[in-house]
Amino acid sequence: MEHPSDFPALLFADGEDNIREFTELDMVGMSNGHFIRPALEDLIPLPEGSDIFTLPGRFPVGWDPRSEEPALLAENPFAEGTPAQAVAAFMAPAHTAILSSSYQTQDGAPTLPLFAYTAVGWHEGRFWVTGFRSDPDKRQDADQYRQADVKRHTKKKLRLHRDNRLIQHLGKCCLTYGCPAARNYFLDRWEAPLPTSPDCNARCLGCISLQASGCCPSTQDRITFVPSAGEISQIAIPHLQFAENPIVSFGQGCEGEPLLQAVVIEEAIRRIRSKTSRGTINLNSNSSLPAAVKRLAQAGLDSLRVSLNSTQEIYYNRYYRPKNYRFSDVTQSIDIMKDSGRFVSLNYFILPGFTDSVQEYDALCSLIRHHHPDFIQLRNLNMDPEWYIKSLALPENTEALGIRQWLDSLQKEFPTLRFGYFNPQVHAETHTP
Repeated sequence: MEHPSDFPALLFADGEDNIREFTELDMVGMSNGHFIRPALEDLIPLPEGSDIFTLPGRFPVGWDPRSEEPALLAENPFAEGTPAQAVAAFMAPAHTAILSSSYQTQDGAPTLPLFAYTAVGWHEGRFWVTGFRSDPDKRQDADQYRQADVKRHTKKKLRLHRDNRLIQHLGKCCLTYGCPAARNYFLDRWEAPLPTSPDCNARCLGCISLQASGCCPSTQDRITFVPSAGEISQIAIPHLQFAENPIVSFGQGCEGEPLLQAVVIEEAIRRIRSKTSRGTINLNSNSSLPAAVKRLAQAGLDSLRVSLNSTQEIYYNRYYRPKNYRFSDVTQSIDIMKDSGRFVSLNYFILPGFTDSVQEYDALCSLIRHHHPDFIQLRNLNMDPEWYIKSLALPENTEALGIRQWLDSLQKEFPTLRFGYFNPQVHAETHTP
């Protein structure tokens, strides 16, 4: 992986939303509210398909190489009397952050939208971010599709299936919200989404489909109906039969908790498997209903992706705010899948400084030893970092390993555990059309 020859310069936004560099200060990152100067090996070129955001109500903070300490840039150095605004990168899928963007928040600043905010700087004519590629799979890479082809294939399938509410819903996800999973469904390849549930039994702080009025806005609309098993199988059966490296996944960003619709999902899985044994049927879930998980495993569910922000119950509860279930139900669901010979991933939300804290590392190691997941998906937390830290009342002075050391330690401690970003194809070699 390519790294810069020297430390990138601090970036800021001027009053007209132009992104500019300030070479007197180097870029710096944040880890659980603490300013950290990145190592050169922490930096990679900004991945294609990433975005740069301005952060309203937040002054940029850089690193002063002369004093060897963080330095605030409150004013645009090229326009006296005008403020400078912090910026951050939202990295393309398959990349995981090492440090968050650095800034100082002003009084009255708005809560940031539900995206991930990675430290970014400028050097040698390009942007550099503190992160790494965590999965070689190209299923959501920007160079794997042309938007004109996406629109053409999507509109064709929407015309062919006017009576299938789920396909029509996915058309909006694809064309309005740019959902990568919906896009790949309409392109007949890789992982296709199967949202099913308008309801949820958690009240996640960072829910991207439902937010309380007055909070940060949700990033997409939640499905408003429960599709029938026929509507689901009309998508899933041909996709598994004919798509390249096919996966179909219940549990998407545009829905609540799919286990609340276990009856219709069970029927859909049985219909699917009566027609094809090819590909992987996956469930992305909070895994709160072990009895439902057992029914789905018996019906033919291949893999379960368990959503986790923390393996410490106190912080899990403060983020998910579960209704009528406990953290022990989540781990029981993992055990049920493993006892059934099925595959389990942890969809693990990464926030530098908390995820790699000694306490969280120890708790994660304990969960792995006792419950034996197969895979960890290294997903960036899509949420205002300060809102997250405050809402969970995270300790301020935790010892952090650093994300790269944290991952290296996990790989050494659990040599058979796999890591990535996407749901893996569980048994592509053994399934045939």
